[in-house]
Amino acid sequence: MRHKKYVYFFGGGKAEGSGNMKELLGGKGSGLAEMTNLKISVPSGFTITTEACVEYFHSKKRFPAGMWDQALHGLRQVEKTMTARLGDPDNPLLVSVRSGARASMPGMMDTVLNLGLNQQTVQGLANKTGNQRFAVDAYRRFITMFGSVVMGMARDRFEHALAAMKQAQGVKHDTELTEQA
Repeated sequence: MRHKKYVYFFGGGKAEGSGNMKELLGGKGSGLAEMTNLKISVPSGFTITTEACVEYFHSKKRFPAGMWDQALHGLRQVEKTMTARLGDPDNPLLVSVRSGARASMPGMMDTVLNLGLNQQTVQGLANKTGNQRFAVDAYRRFITMFGSVVMGMARDRFEHALAAMKQAQGVKHDTELTEQA
């Protein structure tokens, strides 16, 4: 059985979508597809359609038939073009998850960056970049975004913990914290 197309890949100089598909791919998705088609360097990714979102909410928060498999296929395509794998402790793929809409809604859409970092992959990122502090800070930022956006935790809980850590170390800026913090 053939399912409706819910996932549109872009990367490696090719995109399944285009800039005139804003109603289906949202502003960000159609823009990324168009930039890819114009050969502008854009990291590989995929867009889940606005139709998938509508169907998800109309069916009591169940993914439309075929969408999950299409998303997994999109992820495999991203891994191939980026030559990294989600969850690989030695060569971790980090992805950004950005919500989008058909119309611009500044400040209303959530983002989670650095998805793919965990206690195992953070060391792989440190090894790849040669910068342990950067890797640990990226992981901290992921935990904050995931906790607040996905889990619904109050963001100020994370901010207060960070402020307490900076005070305990006698520093003013996040970038002054050591990776042991």
